[in-house]
Amino acid sequence: MSSVLSSAFFFVVTLGILIAFHEFGHFWVARRLGVKVLRYSIGFGRPLWSTTRGPDKVEYVLAAFPLGGYVKMLDEREGPVAQEEQHRAFNRQPLAYRTAIVLAGPVFNFLLAVAVYWLVFMLGVSGLKPIVGDVAENSLAAHGGFMPGDRIITVGDMETKSWNSAVMALLDQSLSQTVVTMTVESEDGKVRARHLEVSSLPSELNQNNLFDLVGIGPARPRIPSVVGQVEAGSPAAKADLRTGDRIVSGNGETINDWAQWVEYVRARPDQTIAVEVEREGSRVALQLTPARMSSRGGDYGRIGAGVQQADDVISKFTVKEQYGPLVSVQKAFAKTWEITVLTLRMLYNMLLGEVSVSNLSGPLSIAQYAGGSASIGFVPYLTFLAIVSISLGVLNLLPIPVLDGGHLLYYLVEGVRGRPVSERTELLGQRIGVAMILAMMVLAFYNDLVRIFSG
Repeated sequence: MSSVLSSAFFFVVTLGILIAFHEFGHFWVARRLGVKVLRYSIGFGRPLWSTTRGPDKVEYVLAAFPLGGYVKMLDEREGPVAQEEQHRAFNRQPLAYRTAIVLAGPVFNFLLAVAVYWLVFMLGVSGLKPIVGDVAENSLAAHGGFMPGDRIITVGDMETKSWNSAVMALLDQSLSQTVVTMTVESEDGKVRARHLEVSSLPSELNQNNLFDLVGIGPARPRIPSVVGQVEAGSPAAKADLRTGDRIVSGNGETINDWAQWVEYVRARPDQTIAVEVEREGSRVALQLTPARMSSRGGDYGRIGAGVQQADDVISKFTVKEQYGPLVSVQKAFAKTWEITVLTLRMLYNMLLGEVSVSNLSGPLSIAQYAGGSASIGFVPYLTFLAIVSISLGVLNLLPIPVLDGGHLLYYLVEGVRGRPVSERTELLGQRIGVAMILAMMVLAFYNDLVRIFSG
């Protein structure tokens, strides 16, 4: 129950932040361009809280239904406007002003992502070094010549400093290439080119299963299975797992290191495990039931216990990307652009049928990702927030009526024709747009349910 409440809490927090920034973009630009704003609302439906501020008596609202928000501006199409205020009505503004106001929402989502990534790079991003561990027999990686110990230097022309950056780079390349060239440094110190035939990859690929489909995994340090910190109220704490306990076995299966223990736990959500630990020279039997968590790769078990640090071992396999303020700005813009392009490519390939629509996530998955990333740490949550902010910006720029991109499409037509589209066309477009959005929401919600119940 605690994980459900945590997911719900961070889901609301995440949506609140993203919607507030998006709508503030519309709000801020509209006021700067002289348009009168009547209401700034986070959420829809019945107001939970409201206040009126400023000479224009703008109503600021926090509403009950959190899946969205809006900025209501003075507009003659929505009611009579006093003659002395007609120059401040949205519909009276030049095309360039209206375009800037509509475009500001998605732009502020991208700017939020830049700001978040700047903070992330300032704090430092930890991850595994891009060193190949096991290579599956007869896999794409094996046919491409990959060997255990290869350190991935580049994927295409993209430098890879961590395993995660290698995953994202390969996913990006796989969406547009049939053969991906990767530069590696072998254990003998020689730099070689490896080639992956990615044309045979299934459409269900995503960043969580990509390297599994390719047939390689990261080299991991063999860290002793000794418990470090235990989260209060977690399954580990309820089972009386303590700091300093060494995990000996699970359901009679010998546990040799922490990585094996993590894999064992992740494979058993909601399943009771008979655990034997070594504690102060004695063997102690415990009953442990991992909580069920969800990710794009499926459900997994989590117990809320960390490993006792073995810095000398870990440092050989991990890397931390951390930069100063100025370099972090450059990195933040580059990362935001990278994720934006990748998101667009994923959407485009979904339309072509080359990437499965099962990658589309709905509110249930987003809530679980929000709670899961927050439980791992502040930096993972910030990274999640940036990715979702980019996704929201891209989604709103799609040329679908009722979205910002649909309004921009109308303005483009107006700019070409020299006059606005007719009210009849707008009404028809709104109906089509609502139908498309509802279809996407139903599909995303279906994908969420499949992820939850297939685990």
